[in-house]
Amino acid sequence: MAFLPAERFIISIIMTLMLLDGCLLLAKGVEIDVAGYARLVACGLFLLGLGQFYRHVRRNERIAVTAIAAGLFVLFTIAGSIFNYLLLPLQFQFIDPTLGRFDEALGFHWPAFVTWASQYQRAGMLLHAVYATSLPQLLAILLILGFCGHIRLLHHFLITGIVGALLAIIFWFFLPSFGASAIYELPPEVTEAVPLAVGPEYNAQVVELGRNGVTYLTPRNVLGLIGFPSFHTIMAAMSACFMIRRGALAVPFLVLNTLMVPAILIQGGHHLVDMFGGLLAFGLAYMLADAALRECERTPRRQAGNEQRLLVAPD
Repeated sequence: MAFLPAERFIISIIMTLMLLDGCLLLAKGVEIDVAGYARLVACGLFLLGLGQFYRHVRRNERIAVTAIAAGLFVLFTIAGSIFNYLLLPLQFQFIDPTLGRFDEALGFHWPAFVTWASQYQRAGMLLHAVYATSLPQLLAILLILGFCGHIRLLHHFLITGIVGALLAIIFWFFLPSFGASAIYELPPEVTEAVPLAVGPEYNAQVVELGRNGVTYLTPRNVLGLIGFPSFHTIMAAMSACFMIRRGALAVPFLVLNTLMVPAILIQGGHHLVDMFGGLLAFGLAYMLADAALRECERTPRRQAGNEQRLLVAPD
């Protein structure tokens, strides 16, 4: 198999995560839905194989890089999700009360905001649908960048997402939080008025996992664990940033991610400062991904230069 330098870099991250996952599974004695995860891994490997077919047999690099990027996206999502869960139970004190005080200092009170928003049921249903578009948006952008031949931009996009996810997981491990919905209780009339993606039952499950950990992992029941920095904000910033120069194609993404701001607060149950944290994490991930990509691009040139020097060296 032949992979581009950026693809090899991403594969090295995925393999490292999978190794860590295996060690943690054995150390913690956590059972895993082997068949469920095997199907997802097979899907990722199929996409990698499809990419290799189009790279070597059909000689269509656009389809090749797109299929490989999609396969890497699937495999990283699996490895990253398992790793996130295996960090449970959390070892450090939750910081949600502190984040709530930061919100209040900024003049934002989450229960009051959600209570006000619950008066507008149709808007609430719209935001519920918008909140669910985060991952589909990333997949759509991956396909657009790949099929349009923006290979460097595609790899920058993919590495930014990977680095952003890892930054969020690492920060959350040391300073865990589950969002405003974990410390505030909404009145029943509010939760009944508007469907919430992160409602009271969801919250109770997440807090329970944080305290007691997980004994069985299955892809059929994966919950979003991270409060600060908001990973939904990282994904929204990625979508807007990488599509903003794509002309008319950018319009639906910009509209969706403008609506994503209130959706993250209401549907995701996040503190306002979670979103600021997500923006900072995105900015750092974007810069680190660009630096990593530049290094990936320099490596073949250095190797070619070394080979050239060997060829011209005197006997």
